[in-house]
Amino acid sequence: MKLLIVEDDADFAAALARALGKRGCEVALARDAAEAQAVAQAFAPSHAVVDLKLPGESGLKVVAELAARDPAPAIVVLTGYASIATAVEAIRLGARHYLAKPANADEILAALLRDQPDAGLDVSPEPLTVARLEWEHIQKVLAEHGGNISATARALKMHRRTLQRKLDKRPPKPG
Repeated sequence: MKLLIVEDDADFAAALARALGKRGCEVALARDAAEAQAVAQAFAPSHAVVDLKLPGESGLKVVAELAARDPAPAIVVLTGYASIATAVEAIRLGARHYLAKPANADEILAALLRDQPDAGLDVSPEPLTVARLEWEHIQKVLAEHGGNISATARALKMHRRTLQRKLDKRPPKPG
């Protein structure tokens, strides 16, 4: 397996690369969208792990660019900022799976290798919290406005700085 890891956290990327290298993967690293494109061109990955929140361009742009390659690598989006809106968009753009951090190397490898949907996936017995619902709604509106924070703030009738503060925080737990 030729694996491209697109992650801006250098320590996490190095640890993940070591762990997956020990599991038989040939690994290349990129820290942002531009570097991911250049590395993918030279490395021709069969699989990719892409962080959603990268400096500059979003990880979703990386997913779209990788999915457009021939042959397209199997892509897993890995993020500490998980939301339903970004999960749906990642899958629509060509990701195979979407994992919330923290995820260990075995979970990531299993997601990379699993090519069939899992109808047996557990459904949470608890509804989403109000804080999580707010986060999900913000993410949906942000996606609808192409990641433009000012346009999203206007659509939500919220001050831009307030929206930025909300986006800088970790998302609330789903349950």
